[in-house]
Amino acid sequence: MLLHLGGSRGKMGILLIRRVGLFCRSAHLSPQSLEYRPIKKVMVANRGEIAIRVFRACTELGIRTVAVYSEQDTGQMHRQKADEAYLIGRGLSPVAAYLHIPDIIKVAKENNVDAIHPGYGFLSERADFAQACADAGVRFIGPSPEVVRKMGDKVEARALAIKAGVPVVSGTDAPISSLQEAEEFAKTYSFPIIFKAAYGGGGRGMRVVRDYEELEENYQRAYSEALAAFGNGSLFVEKFIEKPRHIEVQILGDKYGNVIHLYERDCSIQRRHQKVVEIAPAAQLDPHLRDRLTSDSVNLAKQVGYENAGTVEFLVDKHGKHYFIEVNSRLQVEHTVTEEITDVDLVHAQLRVCEGCSLPELGLEQDKIQINGCAIQCRVTTEDPSRGFQPDTGRIEVFRSGEGMGIRLDSASAFQGAIISPHYDSLLVKVIASGKDLPTAATKMHRALTEFRVRGVKVAENTFRL
Repeated sequence: MLLHLGGSRGKMGILLIRRVGLFCRSAHLSPQSLEYRPIKKVMVANRGEIAIRVFRACTELGIRTVAVYSEQDTGQMHRQKADEAYLIGRGLSPVAAYLHIPDIIKVAKENNVDAIHPGYGFLSERADFAQACADAGVRFIGPSPEVVRKMGDKVEARALAIKAGVPVVSGTDAPISSLQEAEEFAKTYSFPIIFKAAYGGGGRGMRVVRDYEELEENYQRAYSEALAAFGNGSLFVEKFIEKPRHIEVQILGDKYGNVIHLYERDCSIQRRHQKVVEIAPAAQLDPHLRDRLTSDSVNLAKQVGYENAGTVEFLVDKHGKHYFIEVNSRLQVEHTVTEEITDVDLVHAQLRVCEGCSLPELGLEQDKIQINGCAIQCRVTTEDPSRGFQPDTGRIEVFRSGEGMGIRLDSASAFQGAIISPHYDSLLVKVIASGKDLPTAATKMHRALTEFRVRGVKVAENTFRL
């Protein structure tokens, strides 16, 4: 569909080509569409590349956009990419500003925001934020507050997985409250064990313990990391599986009980329990195992009434057995590779589902979701490999990216003159390479990364010799 639009920013008419696949059909055609409420303005309660990713999707769908920014982010690109931008967290620390729910809700209400997209990190998996949005009459682009609460509580999510018949790793039934409880678990199941944050993910609050001498120190460190990252230091303990594959399944649900999967991603290449390279689909994955992973993911999502986009994460051991570890009730950093192999715009889908569209209305039915080729995502980060990948800061003096056929770049601060702050994540740009198969995608990725030139800050290009 080719449209001519006038009156855009800059008073310029533009030609806009829209893919019609993710537009609801006329509301009166389906009784399910009785709940359809169009979204006219979206706020992203986040920063950086994910904010820009959502703004772009909104613009493509004719939705006005609102950015929020901390005092330290006045010059950041996400502020410039939105139709409107407002300061939040005046006087607060850089991270605390984006966690200040009252300010975010206040800006949303004062500026007639219809819906808030949380992005990833920050408030994205906070049930109290989803509830605050609902209480304010602003839609939360994600699951219901109750589902966010259930999935955000890793212990409760584990119990729900067991109820759904999904295999789990041996672990505590509730968050532990003392070092003594961790010691009792280790006596029962033996080392190695792993501490995990009960109310967050992304590798923060996660510590592997291999003997009693390491137990107390790692317990304290995991608690402190979880408290700093998520505002809650609660931990649970699991038996640690050595050298597993980390496979996750992308799911998508609507308001009417429909749930589909968009196949899997392999996120096994990690550093300090944080993903650095993601591949879709997982290479050399047994078809029967794929069926079990996707079936378990959909069944679990249906059991809890899951709505919108989410990811069900598993570990696969050397014997091919899979174990549920968690559900991320949000869009993932690595959603890009799924989009590339399925040709489904996940942010478009999130917005349309939030409006009240059903998945069938959007043309998103399981038998229509096919894998087409392979995609790899690598993260170019402002980290110094010579100092153990510690984050580096400063001004980017030279920036030249790798581009070309089969390459997608998602970024926010990747340009000459950008100031890299010490206050936030070190991600500079996500590089996504697509090809007909894994070797083709890997070749494109290697070529693109060798084209990058960054001066002024140290960078780590996470290829790991794909």
